[in-house]
Amino acid sequence: MIMNRIKNYTAIYLTKRLLLLLIISLIHLNIYAQYKSSTEIGFLAGASYYLGDLNTVHFNQSSPALGLAIRQNVDRRFSYKAQALYLMLRSDERESKDSIANNRGLHFRSPIYEISGQIEFNFLPYETGNPLYSWTPFVYTGISFFRYNPQAENIDGQWVNLQELGTEGQSTTIHPDRKKYSLTQMAIPIGGGLKIAVNENFNVIMEYGIRKTFTDYIDDVSTTYVDAKPSEWNVNSDNFWFSDPNERDYPYMKERGDSEEKDWYSYMAVTLSFKLNTNSTKCNY
Repeated sequence: MIMNRIKNYTAIYLTKRLLLLLIISLIHLNIYAQYKSSTEIGFLAGASYYLGDLNTVHFNQSSPALGLAIRQNVDRRFSYKAQALYLMLRSDERESKDSIANNRGLHFRSPIYEISGQIEFNFLPYETGNPLYSWTPFVYTGISFFRYNPQAENIDGQWVNLQELGTEGQSTTIHPDRKKYSLTQMAIPIGGGLKIAVNENFNVIMEYGIRKTFTDYIDDVSTTYVDAKPSEWNVNSDNFWFSDPNERDYPYMKERGDSEEKDWYSYMAVTLSFKLNTNSTKCNY
């Protein structure tokens, strides 16, 4: 009887101790598993370039890139980001050492105004201000929309909007099937880089991003030369010169570009990112 009571008291005592230990452990884990979700604003600067019919070499003929990003850090692994970019893309075959490209003699420049929504994944746990999680490589993807406007320089040194000219016979009687391309397009952003937390409120982010577009006209070059001169083109207009600057008198349907390959654009940049606020949330990482 006495032994049974001792066993019962012992069991109750141990059960209480175990429950207390479990509660303390859960509290301890909750404290150390807490993550302060945060919002950041970042300013980026770097260099941009394009890949297409007039350039196939990465980082060739690069131009400035500027941007603004707002990032919501959900936990130590994932972030959502809204980004606005300004890029200036360019290529000039008149500067090329390739004889074929140089003979073609096409050139362009185009500003890019892009807005995008992205999701980022950190390969390592990352938290601004936490020395245990102060750096990580990351990747991102999402969806973006951009506005562009290819231009070229005429013999008077003036930059002319090429889409309006229909340099490949768009919207003419010779090529009624070729419609003028839209200057607003969608793209898939893909990229990655390295995040470094300098202190509790400041991050340095180095990144490379590339955009898969669904247009082949960022450079205004896609299909073939126009054989006969469309009646819609005035004899003294810029249409002739921008379509074929070297007046090679190419044969009918001679390839001017490759319509099967869409244009890409890319940038490398450094972002200085500042934390705006924090909100305590539980983190499972």
